[in-house]
Amino acid sequence: MNNINKKFCQFSSNYLNNLYSSFNENIFIKVEKLALHLRKVWEEGKNIYICGNGGSGANAIHLANDLHYGAGACGNTPIVKGLKVEALTANSAVLTCLGNDIGYDMIFSHQLINKASEGDLLIALSGSGNSQNIINALETAKGIGMYSYAILGYSGGKSLSLANCPIHFQINDMQIAEDTQLIVGHLCMQWLSKNKPF
Repeated sequence: MNNINKKFCQFSSNYLNNLYSSFNENIFIKVEKLALHLRKVWEEGKNIYICGNGGSGANAIHLANDLHYGAGACGNTPIVKGLKVEALTANSAVLTCLGNDIGYDMIFSHQLINKASEGDLLIALSGSGNSQNIINALETAKGIGMYSYAILGYSGGKSLSLANCPIHFQINDMQIAEDTQLIVGHLCMQWLSKNKPF
């Protein structure tokens, strides 16, 4: 192994160690709470909305797919209906319309006002926890009577105190913060696929 390979292996090892060490018992308790809540919402036929910006916005779409299809229909015969879930980042026409006409800070909250109902669930994904559209979404969800989770990095920002249940990874690395979002989602998806309410 040459020096370049050794350096990259060490770099990779450090990255993965930082990711792994971000998880602890308190995190797992909250992830289990989210998984159980998702199962309850699934059973009751309520809706789940997921939002985020940038990489977190892409993760919202990824996790909406996993919960809609992977947790229910994937590999099952007969097909079990998946969770009723929508990524608020998925419709570019809606996002650009709202961003242009009423402001980027309202792109998620305006959708919740139109779509969500009491008892629905919001999952907000944010590295910093300080994006205004995430803050507005959490505040709007509270006003509607939704329960909110926020998967956060860094200090957790303002979202830390706004979410009903923050899942806070104290890591000062945006890529690892975004990795944790997918890992939490995948943990929930695989648990739900083995613990369906139907």
